[in-house]
Amino acid sequence: MSVDLRTRYLGLDLAHPIVASASPLTGSIDSLKRLQDAGIAAVVLPSLFEEQIEHDEMSAHNLMMYGAELSPEAQGFFPEMQYSTGPDKYLQLIADAKKALRVPVIASLNGYTPGGWTGIARKFQEAGADALELNVYFLAASIDDTSAEVEARYVELVESVTRQVSIPVAVKVAPYFSAMANMAARLAKAGARGLVLFNRFLQPDIALEELEVAPRLVLSTSDELRLALRWIAILRGRVDVSLAATGGAHTPDDVLKLLLAGADCVMLASSLLTKGPKHVGALVRGIEAWMREREYASVAQLKGSLSQESCPDPDAFERANYMKALKSYTSEFV
Repeated sequence: MSVDLRTRYLGLDLAHPIVASASPLTGSIDSLKRLQDAGIAAVVLPSLFEEQIEHDEMSAHNLMMYGAELSPEAQGFFPEMQYSTGPDKYLQLIADAKKALRVPVIASLNGYTPGGWTGIARKFQEAGADALELNVYFLAASIDDTSAEVEARYVELVESVTRQVSIPVAVKVAPYFSAMANMAARLAKAGARGLVLFNRFLQPDIALEELEVAPRLVLSTSDELRLALRWIAILRGRVDVSLAATGGAHTPDDVLKLLLAGADCVMLASSLLTKGPKHVGALVRGIEAWMREREYASVAQLKGSLSQESCPDPDAFERANYMKALKSYTSEFV
C-alpha cells in the first residue's frame, strides 16, 4: 500500500510534513544542502533581528552625518550617495538558498515593536523567499504593561509586516496569552496565514560560583510536545490558517501525534542538532510505516482526525482530563 505524505503549509506544497526550523543548521548553504539531501521538506532560515536592522540603519545614518555640523553646505555640493542600510548578508543567504535548493525557503524576522524596520520584509520577498516567519519575542516584564496593550502590540506588528509583502506570513507566538484562541483569530484577521506554536523562550540561569545571571540554552525534549499538541487540536478547524508545531518533536510518534491533532507541518531544531540531518529520513520512514500498518492512505486523511472538533471526547483537551490525570498518577510513595 502506497502512502501519500504530501501536505500544504502556507499555501506551499511540501513532500511531507517535516520542516527544518530556524537553527544554526539552516544558516549556511552547505548545511542547507545537507538537509535537502537528507530529505527535508522545507527550511526556515535563522532569524534576522529587529536590533540588527536598526543598528545597521543607525550606523549608516551616522556615517552620512559625520562632519555635517562643520560644513553644512557640503551636503548640497556632493551628489547624493546611496547607502545600503539593509542586512545584505541575510538577503544574500536568501538568494543563494533559493538558487541552491529545490525545497521552499522561509525567511525569518524576529522583532517585538512595530516600526520602520518591518520594511525589510519586502526585501526578503524581493530576494526570493517563498514565505516569511515573523518570530515575535517579547516578554511583558513591566508592571505597567497590560494584557490588552501586549495583545495590541502583537496585532499591530503583524499588520505592519503583512502590509509589506504578498508572500504568506506565519507568526511564531508565545503560549502565554490568557485567551489563546481569541488571539489566534485576531492574528489571522491581521493578515497572518499561519501560526507556529509555540515560541520557546530561552530562560536565564544563575551561576552560583560567579554569582551572575547567565544565559543557558537547553534543547527540547519530547515532554514539551503536549503544549503545542493541545492548542493545535483546539485551533484546528476554528481558525483559517496553517498550523505548524515546533518544540519537542524528536520521534516518529511525536510527529504523528501532532499531525493527528491537526498540524500541517512539524518543525525540528533540537532533534536535528542532536542527531543530524539524516534523522529526517528516520522520521519519514517511521511515519510512513505507522500509516501503512493502520491503512492510512495519506497525511491529508490523518491530519486533524483527533483534533477537538473531530475527537469523540472533545473535553479531553480542556479541563475534563485534569482530575483524571491527577487520580491516575502512581508513585511508590503514595
